[in-house]
Amino acid sequence: MGQGGETRRVPEYDGELGAAVARAQEGDESAFAVAYRLVQPGLLGYLRGIVGNDAEDVAADAWLEIARDLGQFRGDGAGFRGWTATVARHRALDHLRRQRVRPRPSAPEHELLDLPGRHSTHDQALEALSTERALALVRSLPRDQAEAVLLRVVVGLDAPAAARVLGKRPGAVRTAAHRGLKALARRLGVTDATRAAGQDGRPLDREEPGHE
Repeated sequence: MGQGGETRRVPEYDGELGAAVARAQEGDESAFAVAYRLVQPGLLGYLRGIVGNDAEDVAADAWLEIARDLGQFRGDGAGFRGWTATVARHRALDHLRRQRVRPRPSAPEHELLDLPGRHSTHDQALEALSTERALALVRSLPRDQAEAVLLRVVVGLDAPAAARVLGKRPGAVRTAAHRGLKALARRLGVTDATRAAGQDGRPLDREEPGHE
């Protein structure tokens, strides 16, 4: 149970991740490799939604910083996911400032609309966010909506953790995720994607309205 009696759906690997991070902080290189394996897919998906094809380069820079500062981290597996997302976001924003361009879709919108089909379920709509073309569609959303959706659906953070990454209030993140999912549902031809998010933009946990 979370604060205020809320129930969260915690990724199954968070216990394993927390243990691996603790061992890595003691100098176990194989444990760091385990932490990398567990975190990298979601982190890379998040970065692809921000910087597109440059995601792997940005992720590499982020992991160099993560490895360097690992001894300063304090927290569990969920906290580590949030911390790595924060590091990656800073590197991504630095990259965008250097490029002096805004992220844009890498595929024509008529191609994006092919994923998934009109009769897809909400689960397929959310699953589609892991594909390159759907991530390009996420990048066409306003920045606050795109990041909220990516952090909550792809990285798997709850609203308070995503809010800490973005430097915003949890309620603002929930609203942005809700609006982003609604926009994606319309463009993907899926009418019940927001229902998968609890009708309030919370795809990965159940939290009582009004908790900030």
